[in-house]
Amino acid sequence: MERSSSITDRSRSRTTLAERRLSDNVFPLPGPFRAQRIVEMQGALHAAQALFPDATREELRATAAGSDPRLYDRDRDFLVLSYHSIVVRTPGLTILVDCCIGNDKPRSRNANFNQRRGTFLQDLAAAGVTPEDVDIVMCTHLHVDHVGWNTRQENGEWVPTFPNARYLFAKSEVEHWQQVLETTPAEEVNHGSWADSVAPVFDAGQAEVVAMDHEVADGIDLIGAPGHTPGNVIVRLDDGGERAYLTGDVIHHPVQVERPEWSSCFCWDPAMSAETRVKTLATVAEEDAWLLPAHFPTPTAGRVRSTASGFRMAWWK
Repeated sequence: MERSSSITDRSRSRTTLAERRLSDNVFPLPGPFRAQRIVEMQGALHAAQALFPDATREELRATAAGSDPRLYDRDRDFLVLSYHSIVVRTPGLTILVDCCIGNDKPRSRNANFNQRRGTFLQDLAAAGVTPEDVDIVMCTHLHVDHVGWNTRQENGEWVPTFPNARYLFAKSEVEHWQQVLETTPAEEVNHGSWADSVAPVFDAGQAEVVAMDHEVADGIDLIGAPGHTPGNVIVRLDDGGERAYLTGDVIHHPVQVERPEWSSCFCWDPAMSAETRVKTLATVAEEDAWLLPAHFPTPTAGRVRSTASGFRMAWWK
């Protein structure tokens, strides 16, 4: 009996932990919108100065983010980042924003991405969403870590993971990478992700190329935010009284809230990226809106406060 009770207790503990993990990833949003983060990978994954070439260790450690162990590993000088998708649910739609890294994808130049065998789809199911449930997939841009789960492998072929979904891609973003592909081998462009994670969506007839500023549905809009890439977009949720901004890679890490002039090494136009970031932070602060970027680690979401010395995060919990 004692052994059975112990097993039951452990089972309850695991269930409680799973429920708490899912609960921690559900964010308060305006009106009818519900958002939940599906985490593919999170940890101290990037050397700080490698990601932000303009930052020094001393400057980073002088920030609030640089003093928060949830966000920065001071011993290793590594930034804590998350790779996640955000599921947005409305009374009539299930929307997946950004598709992370994906399984089985050959990414020989990045060990963390290469031939992954993760539990993304199981975690999505635990959140109550099957691939067939997804109505719309929105990629804020087409870098390798935002398109991976666009497709999955079936019988040796890459096919859309979400068979009933429309995949929305910004026209400027698509045109940019098509131009790059004209002069660069496909395997060298975004780690080969166009070939296995974007082209199959077009081949299946599920891609919808839209303007950077585009109304997706009532209260859901794309807003052009170029700089990180030419066709980078933000997803705005608006219930008529309150707003939330899903900013993708406009802001990679919380330290950029305090130091928005620091652009990442992955930015197509660092100066434009910084300009877009400042504008976005000012808008989010002025509107007292929610901010949900694509790589902020736990606690991920919050509001932005404007102070005499600049911007700061006010985490949601």
